Amino acid sequence: MRMKNRVAVVTGAGNGLGREHALLLAREGASVVVNDLGGTVNGAGGDSAAADQVVNEIRAAGGSAVASYDSVATPEGAQNLINTAVKSFGRIDALINNAGILRDKSFVKMALEDFEAVLRVHLLGSTYCTKAAWPLMMEQKYGRIVMTTSVAGTSGNFGQANYGAAKMGLLGLMNVLAVEGAKANIKVNAVSPGATTRMTQGLGAVSSEIDQLMRPAHVAPAVAYMASEACDFTAHIITAAAGGFGRVQYFETAGVQFDPREPITVDMFAQAMSQLTDLSTATPAAPGVLGQMPARLATVGITL
Repeated sequence: MRMKNRVAVVTGAGNGLGREHALLLAREGASVVVNDLGGTVNGAGGDSAAADQVVNEIRAAGGSAVASYDSVATPEGAQNLINTAVKSFGRIDALINNAGILRDKSFVKMALEDFEAVLRVHLLGSTYCTKAAWPLMMEQKYGRIVMTTSVAGTSGNFGQANYGAAKMGLLGLMNVLAVEGAKANIKVNAVSPGATTRMTQGLGAVSSEIDQLMRPAHVAPAVAYMASEACDFTAHIITAAAGGFGRVQYFETAGVQFDPREPITVDMFAQAMSQLTDLSTATPAAPGVLGQMPARLATVGITL
């Protein structure tokens, strides 16, 4: 019961991953706002049945839940969603940004309208919901936010330029909010899930044998933990697929440092390529905007 007396909002919770997140959070003791527009995978249409069914499942098991049919793709819809949590349960403790759509095509064939639509739901939708919840979390000095990223962004996948761009954008948002929310005990993390859902049907990304093992329910434990008070880390990317979990971390090589007080040429850079791309010297990328700059400058006698 890690979420006892806590209130969680899960977007896109009518099917697949979101549904499993909502059900598990409820079993962990949370009061859950089940948000789902009820549209198709490409974002068309709407139907309240999906969210209602999940709410009914939670209530039938003795849990507490309400439905939200607002679209996260507008600031107004996102604000209404967070208002529903406060009106129904008095607060919001955890926000799971899970809602998404797919409009896959190779980049050369992809209409800009489809590119923008995917960003609007994944990246801006998560931003709108987080923006609506953020002042409340800051005021109560507590909050847990989970973004949903993807290997399509961190590693790439054919036909998903829009999706991959949105998922990488969420990591930038996570990194900044993790810094801004630190003093208020707001932890912001991301899950990179692998699961068989209606959104993955027809993608052919994995074999049928592995596909059968990639249950959405196997991802939910990572999300439920990151949504709880027990989670004491921030700005982590946690992978979750087929019962396996890991952490994605960006690394940077020791690289090379020229004296910035002197001219630096293209030839100098070219001759240093083998040194700056040597992964044997890689360490976890330093947090903050300066990164490894202070340590590198120190090697040429410059102290910041």
